[in-house]
Amino acid sequence: MIRYISHQNLINNIIFIFTFMLFLLFVSYVQATELRWVGCGVTKKAFMKELAEAYEGKTGTKIEIRGGGAKRGICDTAIGVADLGGTCRHRIDNPKEEDAKLHHVAWDALVVIVSKDNLINDISLSQLRELYAGKLTNWKSLGGEDNEIKLVARSGKVSGVGIMLRELLFNNINQDYPTARALPRDSEVIEVIVSKSPLTIAVSGISSAKRREGLKILKVDGVEPTKKNIISGKYPLYRPLYLVTKGVSKGETKAFIDFAKSAEGQAIISSQGTVCLEEGKNLLKMFNNKYKGKYIELED
Repeated sequence: MIRYISHQNLINNIIFIFTFMLFLLFVSYVQATELRWVGCGVTKKAFMKELAEAYEGKTGTKIEIRGGGAKRGICDTAIGVADLGGTCRHRIDNPKEEDAKLHHVAWDALVVIVSKDNLINDISLSQLRELYAGKLTNWKSLGGEDNEIKLVARSGKVSGVGIMLRELLFNNINQDYPTARALPRDSEVIEVIVSKSPLTIAVSGISSAKRREGLKILKVDGVEPTKKNIISGKYPLYRPLYLVTKGVSKGETKAFIDFAKSAEGQAIISSQGTVCLEEGKNLLKMFNNKYKGKYIELED
C-alpha cells in the first residue's frame, strides 16, 4: 500500500511539473506576442488600428492600443511602461523623453476647424497667427458675423498640436495664447466642442478631424488640405508622424517598426488617406530645409 502511494505520488508530481512547465511556456508565449501601444489620437486614427490588425494577422502578435496623447506616447515608452508609442510631435528638452527613439513613418497636417454651421471657409496664415496671438477676436474680421470668436486650445504646451502649431506659426514652442479657452483633455474633446458651437474655432490634426461629424475644415491661404496638396507642400501646415520605442528598437518592437516602414506597412498607411514616406519624400526635404535639420528624428 505504501509502495503504491509513492508510485502514484511520483506520477502526480510528474504531471504537476509537466503542467506547470506548459503553463510557464504559455505565459512566456503570451508575453512575447502582446505589445502595448500608447500615444496621440492623431497617430491612432491616422494608421495605428489598421497597421496593428495587419501585423497581428501576419505574425500573431497582438497590439493593445491605448490613447493618452503625444507626451504619453513618448514618455511612457521611454520609461518602459509601454512597448510602443505614437506621437505627432518631436521630442523636447525633457529628461523624461531622453530615452525615447522616434521613428518617422508618415505625414499629417494641422487643420483649422469650425462648426459646419459656421459661415467662413478660409483663413490666412497671418490671420491664424493673429488669432492665436490674441489680436483677432471677432468673426467679422474673418468674413463672418459680428460675434466674439471663442478660441479653444489644449492647456499646457506639450501636446502634439500644442507644440507643432506654435512651431509652425511662431517658431516658438513657448508662445502664449492669451484669448484661448484652455482645456485639459485631448484634441478629440476639442473637436466635439467645436462641432457643437458655431462660434468656436480650433486646430487639430487632419487624420482625426476628417473623421469627426459636424466639423468644417477651413482652407488656409485658399488651399484645401487634401492629400494631394499636403504631398506637394502647397498646404503649409504639414508635420511628421512617428512611432516610438525605448532606445534602439529590438525584438518584437523592431519587427513592428520594420513592418510599419515596409512596402506593405506603408501601403496600409497610405490607404487610410495618410501621407506615407514615399508620397511625402519631397516634404522631408522642405521640412528639413525650413527647420535647418532641427528635427533629428527625421534622419532615421
